[in-house]
Amino acid sequence: MGTMVSLRFAGVLPAAPVLHDVNRCFDESDRRFSLHRPDSELSRVAAGHLVLSRASAELRQAYTEALDWRRRTDGAFTPHRPDGIVDLNGIVKAQTMAAAARMLDAAGQTDWLLNVGGDLVGRGKFTTSPWQVGILDPVDRSALLCTLMLSPGRSAVATSGTAERGEHIWRYTRTHTGPDAAYRQVTVRAADIVTADVLATAIVAGGVHQRDEALDRFDIDVLTVDELGALTATAAFQTAPGLAPV
Repeated sequence: MGTMVSLRFAGVLPAAPVLHDVNRCFDESDRRFSLHRPDSELSRVAAGHLVLSRASAELRQAYTEALDWRRRTDGAFTPHRPDGIVDLNGIVKAQTMAAAARMLDAAGQTDWLLNVGGDLVGRGKFTTSPWQVGILDPVDRSALLCTLMLSPGRSAVATSGTAERGEHIWRYTRTHTGPDAAYRQVTVRAADIVTADVLATAIVAGGVHQRDEALDRFDIDVLTVDELGALTATAAFQTAPGLAPV
C-alpha cells in the first residue's frame, strides 16, 4: 500500500501468533491491492491482464464497498481515477486496519494503537489516560494543530490532504469556489476507521459542500485547513488541546 504500519501496546505484548496474524493481514492486502506492486492482483486489473469480473472475491467485494461509498458521498469518493484505473487504496487501507483491529479484539487485547500512514485506530489506554494523537499542521510540519483523545465512540482518526503526498486526490467544485472552499487538509474522527478515512478523502475532494453534506449524514468530528491556512472545526475539535481559536 506504499506506507508504513506501526502497532503499539500499552501493556504486555500479545503472543507471537497474534502479531503474525496482524502482519499477514497487511501483507495479503498489499499483495492483492497495491498499485505500487506490478505483481498485485489489482495491478493486473489495471494493466488489462485480468478482467475485474474474474478477479478474486476479496477484490470484487472491496470494489463493491467502494462503489457503495461513492453512492453515499454523491461521487466525492470514488474508486475510479480520471485515467480510468480502478484504485482501491482509498478504502483498502482502512478495511485492512479494521480487520487487524478485529483480530486484536478477538485476541483479548485491550490497550493498543495502530498507525498506518498517519491514520489511527486504537483501544483502551496508554498508562492511565486514553490514547492521545497529534494532528500535524500542514503549513508547518514540525508543529501540531491539536491533540485528540481516542474513546470507544471515537476510536478512529484519519487525515487526508496534500501536505505529505501533494495533489493525489481528484477534486471538483459544486456551488463554492475559491481557496476558502478547497481544503489543504481534512481530519475526521469517527467510530470506525473506514468511515473516518473515506470521508476525509471525500471532503478533500468535494470541499466545503462535501464537508457540510458529510456532517449532515454521518456522526463524525471534522477539522479542516483551507488553502489560505484558515481552520474550521466541529464542536469536539474546538475543545481539543492546542487548537487555536476558529
